[in-house]
Amino acid sequence: MSELAIKIRIAEREYPMRVKEEEEERLRVVGKLLNERLRFFKDQFGIQEKQDLLAMVAFETMVDKLKLEDEKNAHQTKVDQQLNLLDDLLSAATK
Repeated sequence: MSELAIKIRIAEREYPMRVKEEEEERLRVVGKLLNERLRFFKDQFGIQEKQDLLAMVAFETMVDKLKLEDEKNAHQTKVDQQLNLLDDLLSAATK
């Protein structure tokens, strides 16, 4: 696994980083998505301050993350219930 030296541009600033080759594309996509969200908040709400724009994107990202974690936990609970039901059925069938 080789590392690459890349620069990601976020909010008109470049950030140099060293990344694993297989992660480069994902990081570039993330940079692009961040810039799109920054542009959205700037256009939609007329926010000009970069720090405010970055705070809004960070806030939105954390809200989305928590929502996904809740959905994952609910899904996992449902899968666990189904597995317990199957286990009970198999136990009953082998008695």
